[in-house]
Amino acid sequence: MLIAAAVCPCPPLLVPEVAAGAAPELDGLRAECCEVIQALAAARPERLIVVGPADRAGRGPHAQGTAGTFRGFGVEVDVRLAAPVAGESGREDAADGGSSRSLPTSLAVGAWLLEHAGWDPAVPVEGLGVGEPLAAERCIQVGRELAGRADRVALLVMGDGTACRTLKAPGYLDERAAAFDAEVARALAAADTGALAALDEELAYELKVAGRAPLQVLAGAGAGARLKGELRYDEAPYGVGYFVASWSS
Repeated sequence: MLIAAAVCPCPPLLVPEVAAGAAPELDGLRAECCEVIQALAAARPERLIVVGPADRAGRGPHAQGTAGTFRGFGVEVDVRLAAPVAGESGREDAADGGSSRSLPTSLAVGAWLLEHAGWDPAVPVEGLGVGEPLAAERCIQVGRELAGRADRVALLVMGDGTACRTLKAPGYLDERAAAFDAEVARALAAADTGALAALDEELAYELKVAGRAPLQVLAGAGAGARLKGELRYDEAPYGVGYFVASWSS
């Protein structure tokens, strides 16, 4: 069952080398992300699953130790999804259906955060890339399946809100964006799985949300878990909605 969850945004700018001179602008966001990941560790899960949006090539499972890179953003920074325990890599790959594919960007950001939060690689970690077009019903089903993977499962959910909060946002200004993000923030603060499950798929697409599907996976995993929510960050730097939240018992 799900015993804890954390939600973090997934912009490559969280990696200081990618952000370069703008890196200090997100220091507070990085710190909040590290704190909610450390709260996940304190919950002592048997397994951590990192869920994030992915294009077609990155969808599906990614085993512990899978490599990712930020070289496409012009920096020589490589990561691994929680380095596998010595002697265990082969068994993990076989059991989890992992592959040698590179991590999608959202999971690479998650891997970077895990490393910088000091995640213990002895706690098994796996990744799941989810396509944003995945229907809500299927997302919820996937979440239920993930929660059943062990007695004590934790999720690290990577995803951004709308990209239409300001005139300079990637999706330009859309008057509906603030209300959409406000509902996500409220649902995360309340650990309201029903509200996350009810997010409008079509509207999320129009507002260029890069996290609707992972949030609805969380909704499925958390249904019935009776976790308490805490919203740690709710801002829209660069016109994109970013949230940091922690769910715990």
